[in-house]
Amino acid sequence: MPVTGVGAPVTGPRDDDTNERTRKQTVSDLRQRIIGVVTGAAVGDALGGATEGWTPEQIQERHGGRVTGIVPPWYPNWDTARPIAPYHKGDGHITDDTLMTRALIDTYASRGAHLDAYAVAEDFVPRLIGEPTWVPELEREAILLQRIFLAEKWLVARIHYGHVDPREAGVGNIVNCGAAMYMAPVGVANAGDPEAAYAEAIDVAAPHQSSYGREAAGVFAAAVAASLAPGATTASVLDAATHVAHDGTRAAVEAVVDAGRTHRADEPDALEAALRAAVEPFDTVGPTYRQPAPDARRPSRTKAIEELPVALGLVAAHDANFTASVLGAVNYGRDSDSIATMAGAVCGGLGGASVVPQEWLRTVETNSRIDVTAAGELMADVAVKVLEADRARLLERLGALGSLLDGATA
Repeated sequence: MPVTGVGAPVTGPRDDDTNERTRKQTVSDLRQRIIGVVTGAAVGDALGGATEGWTPEQIQERHGGRVTGIVPPWYPNWDTARPIAPYHKGDGHITDDTLMTRALIDTYASRGAHLDAYAVAEDFVPRLIGEPTWVPELEREAILLQRIFLAEKWLVARIHYGHVDPREAGVGNIVNCGAAMYMAPVGVANAGDPEAAYAEAIDVAAPHQSSYGREAAGVFAAAVAASLAPGATTASVLDAATHVAHDGTRAAVEAVVDAGRTHRADEPDALEAALRAAVEPFDTVGPTYRQPAPDARRPSRTKAIEELPVALGLVAAHDANFTASVLGAVNYGRDSDSIATMAGAVCGGLGGASVVPQEWLRTVETNSRIDVTAAGELMADVAVKVLEADRARLLERLGALGSLLDGATA
C-alpha cells in the first residue's frame, strides 16, 4: 500500500480512484464556472450595448418599458444616426469590451502563464493592430484599433509608436473603465486568490490606465477571482472586492453595495436611482453622460469610475442572480455595456455557465459571429495550466521557506 507522507493514512487503489474522481469533478466545476465568467461577460456586453449612453427614462420611452432581453439598435439607421454612428449596437452584437477580453484571452493562451505590463506591450498590443477580426458593430472585418475607443487607442500610441516603458504608459490617458472592462481573464488566471488577481491586473493595466481607472481594473479582477473560489458567495465576492480596493474606489464600492443591499430588488427603477445617487459623489462624468463635466476623467484619489461600483451594487441587490443583475445594468443606461459586462462576469463565476440564458448566448454568438463558449473553454484550459504551475511553485517555495527557517533556528 502506498504511503503519502509521514503520519498520513494508508490509502489503497479504491481510495486513489475516489480521490482522482473528486479531483476531476472539482476541475470540471471550475471549468464550467470559468466558461460562465467569459460567456456571462459577453452576453452582458451585448445586451448593454443597445442602451449605452441613455438614461433609464429614455430607455423605457424608446422600448415601451424596461428592456427584458436583446433589442434592436436605438436608431434603425444606426450607420448614419448621431450621436452613436457608425456602430451597430443592439441585435445581440458584442462591443469592444468583449473584443478586448478575447484579445487578452488569446494573449494568455499564447503565453501559458501569468501576464505583466511587458506581456501587454509584446503580445497584446500587436493583436490590436495586426490581427483582422470580425467587428459586429461595424459589420465588417477590421483590426481592433479601428473599433476601440480613444482611451484604448492610447495603448497603441504609447507602446507601439511612443516606445514608453509599459509600466508607466498609462499615465496621462483619460481615466475611464477602459482597462477594467476586459480584466476578467486576469481574475480567472488567479482563480480563488483575489489579492493575486488584484496585483496582476494592476500590472497588466499599467500600459493602459492610471489612478482610479487602473484601480478599478485590479478590483474587478479580484472580484472575478473571488467568484471562482470554492464555496464562494455573493457576500464573499463583495468582501474580497472591498478588501483589496483603495481610496475613492473603495469608498464608492462600499457606498453603492450598501445601497444595493438596502433597497428592494423588486422595485428596479427605485433601486437603479439609489445606485446612481450612491455613486454620483465619486463619478467625474456628471449627470449628463454624453456631456462630461469639465474636470471629467482626470486622476484623483477620491474619485472612482462609475461602472464597477454599480455592477457590484446590482450583484448585491439581486444576490448574484444573472438575469436580474444584467438587466438591471441594461436598464441603468449610461455605460451600460461595461456595467453589464462586469456584473455578468461575476454572476457567471458564482453560478457557472448554466446561469447564462442559452437563448441569449446563442443569439449573441450567431449575430456577432463569435464563439464565446470556445473562448471560455480556451481560458479554462489556460487557467488550469497556470494554476497547476502556481501550485508547483508554491510547494517549492514552501520547502525553501522551511529550509530557511529551520536553518535560522538551528
